[in-house]
Amino acid sequence: QVQLIESGGGLAQAGGSLRLSCAASGGTFSSYPMGWFRQAPGKERDIVAAISWDGRSSYNTDSVKGRFAISRDNRKNTVYLQMNSLKPEDTAVYYCAAGRRLGSRVPVTVAEYDYWGRGTQVTVSS
Repeated sequence: QVQLIESGGGLAQAGGSLRLSCAASGGTFSSYPMGWFRQAPGKERDIVAAISWDGRSSYNTDSVKGRFAISRDNRKNTVYLQMNSLKPEDTAVYYCAAGRRLGSRVPVTVAEYDYWGRGTQVTVSS
């Protein structure tokens, strides 16, 4: 069983930056692909970014390409989401998740992830 705890959320101005962290415990962190999802009020939970178990492959949804970057440190059991050039539409609760190995493909759907954190609020003001 993997426990995930997100941190680093908060209030930022448009154009600003935040760095989210997700600390894992209770499992073999280095064996899991990891993902960041977000959910705005009244909307579905959607993928933001994902990274393979070894960090060699990653995925970013179109709306964050060039602005957000996912990374991981398997020695620290932690995955990060660096968010730059923030926009008001990035406002959401951000969730960290541990997923399933799918061969060469990085998991990108909610159904492909088995363990979730409780989320951290990110609010971007205009």
